[in-house]
Amino acid sequence: MDIMIFGGIAFTLACVLGGQALEGGSIMSLVQPTAAMIVLGGAWGATMVQFTLPNFAYAFKTCLAVLKGHPDHTLEYLTKIVEYSAVIRKEGILAMEKRMGEIHDPFFKKGLQLLLDGTEPRVLREILETEVHMHEERFELAPKFCDAYGGYLPTFGIIGAVLGLIVVMSDLSDPEKIGAGIAVAFVATVYGLVGANLICLPLGNKLKTQAKEHGAACFMIIDGLMSMAAGENPNLIQEKLEAYLTDANKQKLPKKD
Repeated sequence: MDIMIFGGIAFTLACVLGGQALEGGSIMSLVQPTAAMIVLGGAWGATMVQFTLPNFAYAFKTCLAVLKGHPDHTLEYLTKIVEYSAVIRKEGILAMEKRMGEIHDPFFKKGLQLLLDGTEPRVLREILETEVHMHEERFELAPKFCDAYGGYLPTFGIIGAVLGLIVVMSDLSDPEKIGAGIAVAFVATVYGLVGANLICLPLGNKLKTQAKEHGAACFMIIDGLMSMAAGENPNLIQEKLEAYLTDANKQKLPKKD
């Protein structure tokens, strides 16, 4: 679970609802199922129009997956690359056959298997870089989904407000109900703005950041495999790949003798 997502949403809602209460407003006045149906459902339908069914399903699934959090494995990858490069220098590439089971990342495992199969380094890089680029293009669907849904929400918030005002203005016989009716109508606008700016747009930006981090980790693996294929010194490989690490991960590296 990504605590920053849930923590940020909870903090924002607490501020908004708390401010509503301090101003003397009723929190329950913001609970309007009809407005939610118009805004959330209308924007959802508009987003469906924008995507094909497979892309829509993939994007939605990816958006849900981001809620689980995105662990950083770059330090683990670097450690393994340095360890395996030492094994290859001492025992040869075939010594890695018995250690393939230690690798759980599919991309890392595929690259090492290609290296083990004797794939030419240039071809190996082309294969892995193509896979990274195709993954990035596929992954872009999730941020586009968030941006699309977040873009439609405020618009349908306005539609909901207008529909509410139409209902209010169609019956002006009871002036006491006009103010309450207008307030209810504008709840739809609140739903649209909050949904877009609290959930959809921030989540889309988080997905874009994760895509960049994943791409950097993949290119670190590629550079590591190229160095292993060239038989470079493990210490030199570590120095080269440390550039991919965050400052926090660099602090976790064991001290060199």
